[in-house]
Amino acid sequence: MNYYEIWVNLKDSRQDLEFCKAVDAYMGHLKAQGRLESWRITRRKFGFGPDGLGEFHISLAFKDLTQLDAAFSHVATREGDVERLHHPVYSMVTDFKSALYRDFPDPERIG
Repeated sequence: MNYYEIWVNLKDSRQDLEFCKAVDAYMGHLKAQGRLESWRITRRKFGFGPDGLGEFHISLAFKDLTQLDAAFSHVATREGDVERLHHPVYSMVTDFKSALYRDFPDPERIG
């Protein structure tokens, strides 16, 4: 499994529930289309965490890099439902950071 990890802060922390609903709609749409396997959103608790990472963490799971690439290509169109669902999420965030992780050891690894 490959994980696209996202950390963000909100421009207005009072929009926390609206943000979660927007992420849920956007990721739910992508999952329903088979463009990702699963996702989850978490929020830093009691302010604990590295300074450089945002208060919210979104983890997207993809079965392989082919699925990840296809999802990115689809989202890059910024047309129709993709843009309608992406805009509310993106417009609320600041301090975006991302990373790509994988299950380890890799299932393909020999030795």
